[in-house]
Amino acid sequence: MAHQEGVSADADDSDRVSMMNDPKVRGLVFQVLLIIAVGAMVWGGINNAAENLARAGISSGFDFFGERAGFDIGQAFIPYTNDSTYLRAFFVGLLNTMVVAIIGIFLATIIGFVVGLARLSKNYLVQKFATVYVEVLRNIPLLLQLLFWYKAVLSILPSPRQAGLEAGAEVAFNINNRGLYIPRLVPESGASLIFYAFAIAVIAWFVIGRWAKKRQMATGQQFPVFLTGLAMVIGLPLLAFLVSGMPISMEYASLQGFNMVGGWVIQPEFMALLLGLSLYTASFIAEIVRAGILAVSRGQTEASYALGLRPNLTSRLVIVPQAMRVIIPPLTSQFLNLTKNSSLAVAIGYPDLVSVFGGTVLNQTGQAVEVISITMLVYLTLSLLTSAFMNWFNSRVALVER
Repeated sequence: MAHQEGVSADADDSDRVSMMNDPKVRGLVFQVLLIIAVGAMVWGGINNAAENLARAGISSGFDFFGERAGFDIGQAFIPYTNDSTYLRAFFVGLLNTMVVAIIGIFLATIIGFVVGLARLSKNYLVQKFATVYVEVLRNIPLLLQLLFWYKAVLSILPSPRQAGLEAGAEVAFNINNRGLYIPRLVPESGASLIFYAFAIAVIAWFVIGRWAKKRQMATGQQFPVFLTGLAMVIGLPLLAFLVSGMPISMEYASLQGFNMVGGWVIQPEFMALLLGLSLYTASFIAEIVRAGILAVSRGQTEASYALGLRPNLTSRLVIVPQAMRVIIPPLTSQFLNLTKNSSLAVAIGYPDLVSVFGGTVLNQTGQAVEVISITMLVYLTLSLLTSAFMNWFNSRVALVER
């Protein structure tokens, strides 16, 4: 019995020692301790902030969202007046940030791909021009580029009266130091039919694309998906426009006194921010595209030529699809950088989220913790949504091992 008890005690000690030496157990213990430590730090920070706010006589909470804002915003894509609430001002700033980020990503991607392909061109002038573009723009701080576009390019344009415009005369296109003026579409009764036709065309384009892919996999025959979809997207809304009696009119800008009235204006702050973000980010995307194309084996090009494919088809059907698997992961980082860099808009007066909500609203309400926390959460959410979409797209084009 004594011998059995000694053996049992040794076995318990051995099990205890083996558990402590188990990497999984140690890792779990360390993670639990880390979570507890981080939780304690967060809880201590919240309590400390609450005590400091109470000591300073500053109320906390989100009741200020329902109060009157009392300030104007230079550019808003949704209706807004100084009688609107702080919550409305928040949505104006958020929408302004999202619009410039989405359009900037679209333009930067197109410019970056074109410049990246140009860097690999056999034409000496095209290649050198693309090289100078990349080396210059990516090595100048973005803030200086924004100030250049705003102060040195757009601000020195002539005023509407100095541009030689006649008072009351309508113009279809005009750019001056007040902004870019273009015609504004004014929908009338029956214009919704055009929108429905456009939506149907987009859905049909998607359906035809999936059908054409299955058809090609089964028979090897290609279908002109792009040309067919483009014809539908243009043709169906145009047909609906004619059938419904052309229910859209054009409103042109005209000079009234010292300013332009009517039409649709794109303000200089928006143009400067969009140009700066797009051209700066495109210089990095160009290098990503160039590296992705160079990562594809030269044998792929030679094999395509051996099959009789022309250079343009080789690039479009063989090289670029394979290069996309290398391009997409770093491309995601550039999209995130562009979205976050849009916060530099405060330097040129564009009313983005940081300028409107993190600036004016914060100064007027004094709700620093709430305002800054919400602003950080918005940028975090936008970044996570962008990453999720790009990860999904990357999984669609990734090589699948068999």
